[in-house]
Amino acid sequence: MTRIKGGPRTRRRHKEVINLMKGQWGSRHKLFRRAQESLLHSWQYAYEHRRERKGDFRRLWITRINAAARQNDITYGNLIHGLKLANVAVDRKMLADLAVRDPQAFARIAEAAKEALAAE
Repeated sequence: MTRIKGGPRTRRRHKEVINLMKGQWGSRHKLFRRAQESLLHSWQYAYEHRRERKGDFRRLWITRINAAARQNDITYGNLIHGLKLANVAVDRKMLADLAVRDPQAFARIAEAAKEALAAE
């Protein structure tokens, strides 16, 4: 059986993969097979970590809200429960932003949560 050479199309595909792997260490940016392996793994990691990042940010927001809530003499769990009772629809991202940028507004929200908890 005769050997089939790839020709221009294969060279173009190989060059594309090699160029995508610029900056990698060792043979990962020089040899096609190693580069292709590395590229597939890096895409997989990127896909997984894009989803993981959402949880990371949520954990960060909760930590910031908890710290600010405790400065206002209420725990995170009680704050969230009080906000639900008071029908205050502010998500964790916005609460964390308020806690960092506008502590007075966060204190007013915490007071609303405390009042709703006391009325329960």
